[in-house]
Amino acid sequence: MLRPAERVMVALDVDDAERAVALAHALRDEVGGFKIGMRLFYRQGPQIVSRIAQALRRRVFLDLKLHDIPETVAQGVRALVGLGADMINVHASGGLTMMRAAREAADAEAARLGVPVPKILAVTVLTSLEQQNLSRELGIGRNLEEVVVNWAALAKAADLDGVVASPLEIAALRSALGPDFLIVTPGIRPAGAEAQDQKRVLTPAEAVRRGADYLVIGRPITGAADPVQAARAIVRELG
Repeated sequence: MLRPAERVMVALDVDDAERAVALAHALRDEVGGFKIGMRLFYRQGPQIVSRIAQALRRRVFLDLKLHDIPETVAQGVRALVGLGADMINVHASGGLTMMRAAREAADAEAARLGVPVPKILAVTVLTSLEQQNLSRELGIGRNLEEVVVNWAALAKAADLDGVVASPLEIAALRSALGPDFLIVTPGIRPAGAEAQDQKRVLTPAEAVRRGADYLVIGRPITGAADPVQAARAIVRELG
């Protein structure tokens, strides 16, 4: 059973490596880990993952959403395994074969390097999208929740460890896929916080009540005047 603080992963969505490291150091005793996404990774390079993972001994979620032909994704995963991330994600919309290739590559590379195998997660429908985006823009006629659950079921069939999904689909995912499939949830906004560019959002406590394992929270913490106090307030809410 995860403690409330262990569930919180702070999104280090900043440009500067020193700012990211400073935030991580300040928050290391308040939260369970950190998410490194495209913004920080592409500006600072792979070394930022190793730097945070090795220095802080906290869980690192490498959120690059790999999506390409199976062999390209497999080689990308191989390149990332040695950096020390505990979680790496791919896009479920890349399909079953691509996700299986990611799983096999992670297992093989971890064995070759003698390091722990990272959790491989599948991104479902981004939290910035709503039903009308799927229907009118992307030509996907099915209900959004059905798409999320179907893609998650494909991820499970590919032996992935879990999914990244909006908090609004947590209950459906738990019902369809059981208690042991990881659900990592962005789109988390404490009561009173602005949704900003997220569309499908929920409060931290309600997301956990519905069955989320980990909550990815960025601007409500990193954009606060006092990030430590903001993190503590969220953990108290979870408690």
